[in-house]
Amino acid sequence: MRSRKTDTNPRVPAASEVLIFRGKVLEWFAKNGRRFPWRSNHASNYQRVIAEILLQRTKAETVANFYDHFMRKYPSWEKIAEASEEEVRQFLKPIGLWRRRAASITRLAKAMVERSGRFPRTREEIQLLPNVGQYITNAVLLFCHGEPQPLVDTNMARVLERYFGPRKLADIRYDPYLQDLAKGVVTCDDPVLMNWAILDLGATVCRPSNPLCSTCPISSNCRTATNRE
Repeated sequence: MRSRKTDTNPRVPAASEVLIFRGKVLEWFAKNGRRFPWRSNHASNYQRVIAEILLQRTKAETVANFYDHFMRKYPSWEKIAEASEEEVRQFLKPIGLWRRRAASITRLAKAMVERSGRFPRTREEIQLLPNVGQYITNAVLLFCHGEPQPLVDTNMARVLERYFGPRKLADIRYDPYLQDLAKGVVTCDDPVLMNWAILDLGATVCRPSNPLCSTCPISSNCRTATNRE
């Protein structure tokens, strides 16, 4: 059963509110955004999807310190598929959650080799791949097919909820308000950049505790920051 987080009905924001949010967050990101190898213009779809798998429940800085090492060892789906799950498990130990990650990566790699490295185009087909859930499906649609899909993790959820209003369901994957809001916000000229901007704001400024509201670019319009005053 999906538990409720609050009984308050979420309010759908006006288009003008979303535009203001986008503009301020992107302006902040242009000066303060983090730089990671998977965000390079030269990064391949393989590199970006692998990065998103490694980033789940792990700090981006931890993955960044390990990323080049991983890519040298496994530069393609084929190289992962050739390795045993135990080998990949041992290799992933430095960043934690190695059992779950190794299982996900090796099974997906074998499926991708069978598909000659090409992801399906539809959400339904992508989610039929081994160990691919909502988040990685969105990442594939975003990076590989250019669809404006949100990378909704706890950082993005926190930023959007503090600014626009809280969701109702405890699990961010199933809350229709949050998912629709996130999709609407990243549906813009550059959805990849918009995703990264929100994620970085949540990781560095709009933190879970002790948020830096005094230096936040959106605090003047943020419902949570305004209520704290």
